[in-house]
Order: sequence, then C-alpha cells, then structure tokens
Amino acid sequence: MKTLTNIVEASLDGPAAPAFAAMAAHLRKSTSGKISAILGYGSALRSIDPADTLLDLYVLTAGFEDVSESSMSRFACRLVPPNVYYAETPFEGSVVRAKYAVMPLSQFSNWMSPETSNPYFWARFCQPARLLYADDEDARQAVVEALESALRTMYANARGLSVETDPLAVFRSGFQATYRTELRPESSSRGTSIVDADEAYFRDAGNLLAGVPPLSANWLWRRFVGKTMSLLRLAKAAFTFRGGVDYAAWKIARHSGVKVEITDWNRRHPLLTGLLFLPRLLKRGALR
Repeated sequence: MKTLTNIVEASLDGPAAPAFAAMAAHLRKSTSGKISAILGYGSALRSIDPADTLLDLYVLTAGFEDVSESSMSRFACRLVPPNVYYAETPFEGSVVRAKYAVMPLSQFSNWMSPETSNPYFWARFCQPARLLYADDEDARQAVVEALESALRTMYANARGLSVETDPLAVFRSGFQATYRTELRPESSSRGTSIVDADEAYFRDAGNLLAGVPPLSANWLWRRFVGKTMSLLRLAKAAFTFRGGVDYAAWKIARHSGVKVEITDWNRRHPLLTGLLFLPRLLKRGALR
C-alpha cells in the first residue's frame, strides 16, 4: 500500500532537466560551507524550458555557520530565512542561471510544521521537488520528513478553508489562499495550474491525508504578515541577488503583462527601485 513517504520519495527521485544537475554541481563547488542537501523545485520542473527562466534551488546546510562567511548574513537568515542568491554556470554551450536559497536543513524542517503559521515554506514544499544532492542517508531522510510535514500542514490548512472532499479541490483552495500571503505577480489562480500539473501526486497525497483534522487560521493576518515578510526578503535580496531588478521586471511582465522599464540607475540601486516601484505596481495590479 502506498504511503506518504512513498509519494515524497518518488517525487524526490523523479526526473529533472540536466541543467538542474549542472547547477547543483556548480553550487557544491562554489559554496564554502558544508551542504547537507540541494533541492530543485518550481516551474522549471514542470513545463517551462530551463533556458527560458531561472532555475529554483534550495541549498540546505549542516548549520548556520555554513550559510555564509558573513555574520550579518547568518543573522539575517535566522531572522528572515532564507538567504537568496544568484548563480550561473556554463552548460552545453550556453549558460544556466539560477536563483537559489540557502538555510540550514534543521531550520528548513522546523518551518514545515503545523505550528508554523506563515505558509512561505510549507506551501512551496508540499509541491513536488527533486533531491539533487544529499550528503548522506540522514540528510535524505530529514528532507523526506520535512516534505511529508509540508504536505500535512498544507492539507490541514486547506481543509480549514474548503468544504470540498475531492483532494484536488482542497489543494487548490490552499494554494489560492497561500498565494495571497505574498507579493507576487501571479494571481491566486496560479494554484490551479500547480495542482493540474501534478494531479496524481496531489490526489494520492490528499487521499492519504483525508483524516487530517482541519486547521482554522486568521488568513487576513497571515496576508499582512506574509506580505511584510516578502518586503523584508526583497530588501535582503537586493544586496545579494545580482540581476535581481531585471529578473523581477521580466517576471512581472510575464505573469501580469505590465512592462517595467529598467535603467542603469535602477540596477545600481535595487532597494530604492523596489520602494519607488512598489506603489505603482500595486496600483496597476502587477503585484497582489
């Protein structure tokens, strides 16, 4: 009989574009701290050509001392995880680019629990992901358990929002709610496409989680806290994410149709640019 562990392990061991493996190998070579695991996730796993986007990866370290050589960066990761960086590496005659997050594996696991109100982590990692690297079997098992916890947490919260019994409908309700807790160019209907892209995964998981008690929450408060955290993460990334302004403009145009003209001044002052553009983007519906 299939278990939740089986479902998560099958997802982690599933296929990923070779570009993911190339980027994971590059990050292992270029990262000074001890890496416990590397995960690939996001739209590039589903249907988008990796050459047409930035790959999304999570680098999970052995401890906070491995996150960064900078004490300020380590403190920032404790306060508002994760730290986000940019990387690129040659691959098959072109260049692969990635946006990668760094945090300790233990912190990653803690943020998946039902006691975690903010859905930033468990809403992402209840989705299918790929284990691109694990330092040992203990690290692999910790990742599996974290993703199982993410599924349970998401489904319990989604059940608190929906009267549906079909697991796909329950997950859709959960994603629609969690999308509204961040500043994103995509609409909350994006959750429907996430579920549709991996119906078997979500249906199997939902059937196994049918008995999970629903969790009720103050989603208005979650939206306020979540959007505030989004601003703090953007402010942090302004100092680490080279090319971030251009990437943000590309992503906004792609998902909302709102084009943002970027100047050299904007590239030199990403934090000020974000603060100046935010009111206009909200007004034009480019961010929700």
